Amino acid sequence: MGLGARRALLALLLLRTVAALGRPPRSHSLRYLFMGASVPDLGLPLFEALGYVDDQLFVSYSHESRRAEPRAQWVRGGAASQLWLQLSQSLKGWDHMFIVDFWTIMDNHNHSKESHTLQVILGCEAQEDNSTRGFWKYGYDGQNHLEFCPETLDWRAAEPKAQATKLEWEVNKIRAKQNRAYLERDCPEQLQRLLELGRGALDRQVPPLVKVTHHVASAVSTLRCQALNFYPQNITMKWLKDRQPLDAKDVELKDVLPNGDGTYQGCVALAVPPGEERRYTCQVEHPGLDQPLTATWEAPVPGTLLTGVISGIAVCVILFFIGILFRILRKRQASRGALGDYVLAD
Repeated sequence: MGLGARRALLALLLLRTVAALGRPPRSHSLRYLFMGASVPDLGLPLFEALGYVDDQLFVSYSHESRRAEPRAQWVRGGAASQLWLQLSQSLKGWDHMFIVDFWTIMDNHNHSKESHTLQVILGCEAQEDNSTRGFWKYGYDGQNHLEFCPETLDWRAAEPKAQATKLEWEVNKIRAKQNRAYLERDCPEQLQRLLELGRGALDRQVPPLVKVTHHVASAVSTLRCQALNFYPQNITMKWLKDRQPLDAKDVELKDVLPNGDGTYQGCVALAVPPGEERRYTCQVEHPGLDQPLTATWEAPVPGTLLTGVISGIAVCVILFFIGILFRILRKRQASRGALGDYVLAD
């Protein structure tokens, strides 16, 4: 796959991993990410697919291999064999559909010689109250392009150039009904089966480690609340002033990002008047916590800091003299050893 295609895929993956800090807890999602790049020299668009349950990659597929590959241990084995067969057939069908859609969009843009990219995200999300929501979106050359509306069986164009494709697709009512059936019936059923297979791996809960740090730059005092090493990624972080929630517009929201070990980290920052830092509290809610966790910034005590510096210097001095004493003893032992050898040789 070309460099441009890989960059587009990376951007799509970043969109997947970034989650809002206020996302409701205990929801589950099944989503597929499709990505293709047209290659003028070959005359064919390349295609790759990735499937995720919540934030866990469980399947990958490529047009070259035409095979679905398991990416999680819990989808391997006999219990998942029938589901895996259905999934493989679906991915092959989406592979063909994606390529046809790609050519349609390119033709409607009069694009034939340059390299272009198409991205698709489709799937469903189930809330704790068993309500579900489906989504099916297309992006072309890194920009939002079309979105399917299952309630009305039509497509919403995100840009004027998407109008031609929108009108062409809306003529096909059979495809629209198939799309709605997948989003409202097949996808939630598949999500439920995958959650059952992944029980233990997908429903684990690791509570966050929360700390508040203080930073001063250009006479501006900033408090940063960090939530570290938590799973799942659903988390709510907010600032309180005198125990009252602050307006969201006053808070600098950061993204929830993966650590690389299966856990996540998040951060919210807040600019405060110097000297009033103790009036602010960070409140964190997470499925792994029995109740909301609060944290405040603790200013370092000057005496404690001085004591720590003095103790550090004292330890360094002691280690220095121990090192000197050790060298002296080694030299004496070496001298005695050499003398003993000389006498024996005599």
